[in-house]
Amino acid sequence: MTITTLFSLLGGVGLFLYGMTVMSSGLRNACGDNLQTILEKATSNKFMAVFVGFAVTILVQSSSATDIMVIGFVNSGMMNLSQAIGVIMGANIGTTVTAQITAFNISAYAPVILFGGAVMFLFLKKSLVKYIGEFLMGFGMLFVGIAIMKDAIAPMAESEGFINILSGLDNPFAAVIFGIAFTALLQSSSSSTVIFQTFAMQGLLGYHTAVYLVIGAAIGSVTPNLIASLTTNRNGKRTAILNLLFNLIRAVILIILINIFPQILDLIQGLSPDSIARQVANTHTIFAIIAVCLELPITSLIIKFAEKLIPVLPEENEQLEDRKLQYLLNVKNMPSRMALANAHREIVRMGRIAEKNLNRALDCFFEYDAGKVASVKAREESVDILDKEIDEAMLDLRSMYFSDEALRRISMLNITKTDIERISDYAENIVEFAEEMHAKKSALSEDALKELQKMSTNVRQIVDLSLEIFSGDDFSRLYELDKIEAGIDLQKTELIGHHVDRLMDGECEPLAGIVFTNVVTELERIGDHAENIGYALSDQDPQ
Repeated sequence: MTITTLFSLLGGVGLFLYGMTVMSSGLRNACGDNLQTILEKATSNKFMAVFVGFAVTILVQSSSATDIMVIGFVNSGMMNLSQAIGVIMGANIGTTVTAQITAFNISAYAPVILFGGAVMFLFLKKSLVKYIGEFLMGFGMLFVGIAIMKDAIAPMAESEGFINILSGLDNPFAAVIFGIAFTALLQSSSSSTVIFQTFAMQGLLGYHTAVYLVIGAAIGSVTPNLIASLTTNRNGKRTAILNLLFNLIRAVILIILINIFPQILDLIQGLSPDSIARQVANTHTIFAIIAVCLELPITSLIIKFAEKLIPVLPEENEQLEDRKLQYLLNVKNMPSRMALANAHREIVRMGRIAEKNLNRALDCFFEYDAGKVASVKAREESVDILDKEIDEAMLDLRSMYFSDEALRRISMLNITKTDIERISDYAENIVEFAEEMHAKKSALSEDALKELQKMSTNVRQIVDLSLEIFSGDDFSRLYELDKIEAGIDLQKTELIGHHVDRLMDGECEPLAGIVFTNVVTELERIGDHAENIGYALSDQDPQ
């Protein structure tokens, strides 16, 4: 094997991989945000989740891309692990389509497809047409890359050293390990399977060796997901572990099956006796389908195992409870008065979650703690998710009969929900200010800290009082609310004035000064929203 031959092989592999990337990018751009919407709407029906994973992966031509999107949805709470594992299983079937496509010998037409795609991408202005052109360019590159690989591999069939290397893969264990390592390097089971296909077509690999390489490739394909999960929360990490467990179990099942029933491989070969490329592609697809059929009934056990590996913490259970409705379940089956009362109770509960988030954010601002920062951001996500859940549940109230007064109350409940959500937003802003100061080793002066702590105490008090008034319709305490809110407004004016004096005297760092002003402003806005909450269900206007 000459150095020229080696470079030619590497060039073919590089063009193939780049073609896969371009093709995937073109498809994703053409579909826009629809793919993420489809994934987000994957239902708790695991069969539908498998189909969604299959369909999306065919469109993006990458199970890794699908899995990484799933990890993101689970990380944000939009999808649970039961939905995720179904999509992951579907993605494992969808990714086999690439090998099925490349089993067709259309390399002779690839340059024409590549040229047509380039014309569409470079010279036509309509976005959708350009994206289709991008896909065709990638498709053409993929087959041109395969043709280059085939030409480069042909002389290797006569190289004794290369043959000796591949002959070591006759050992099934060695073949599985090589498949794992090679796919982890390429970060794509589709790509590694196509390369194994090409080696087999040139006579460098036997079918049975390719079978074990394909089994190893499925495990190696999990590498990008494991890497992507490093920056996610514990549920995101569990999602990546689910994918790994699925493929490990798949490998064990398939190895046992083909050793106990070797007729399975004979049957697969018999489907395309004259094409080893098609045999490898069929093996890839059939193995994925078998694995899904056998593992789908035990998904709950796989999830429990993943949760054993990464145990569920008490705060995660709290988060799960925070994100679920408690009082607005089956609204259509409730009497209208009960539905309205439960909507009120659900929004009060949302308010207490936002209040807890604000208190944690203020604690973190005065005593920085990275764990508290993460907690505030996670709870802010919980408030956002609960907000959407309440919105959807309250849509069912439209079909019920309500008096004019009840309709006004429903309207004010919706407005109050927005005020509550904004308070949680401000809590997140406050911890971000704390993060910025911590990162840049900046600090507030002692006087500034004392002033902010005093204002924070009043803000905590007004939020708590407003929720008490809102939950109990105790409007006799509105005068207390007005008094605290007026004090907060006065504090804002005084604190900004003191801040200017400290700046003039050179007692305040520039960054700390900016943060001080921003936090004062955020606290005053929280006071305004709290006042709105307190007055929401009364027949009075805020003072």
